[in-house]
Amino acid sequence: MATQVTTAQHRFSFLQIAITLQTLTIFLQAVSAGLLLTASYGEALHSVGARVMYGASMLYVLAAVLAWKPGGGSPRPVWHASGFLALASAQVVLGIAHIPSVHLPLGVLMFGLSVLALARR
Repeated sequence: MATQVTTAQHRFSFLQIAITLQTLTIFLQAVSAGLLLTASYGEALHSVGARVMYGASMLYVLAAVLAWKPGGGSPRPVWHASGFLALASAQVVLGIAHIPSVHLPLGVLMFGLSVLALARR
């Protein structure tokens, strides 16, 4: 019985790490967006950051599934993580299409939601 509790806490930690990583990458995207305006390497940094942020969103989905499925917990984190992945997908598409009027507010929304998810954990 004690082993199951320890395992569940470990999965919870992985989920928390995944949310933290996602939040950090979204924040760094905001920083690199500012560099787009001021530095020659800003575009390359923002482009690489977008890939890392998208990967962090996929890691969040994986962590949520691993925390839910074997442990029999609530599927709510899976829905939240999947929503973040959908938002990240939209964000990438809007960035490639150069639609800053939607891309920037969506980034702010994603950061706020990610901080909220982190605070809940």
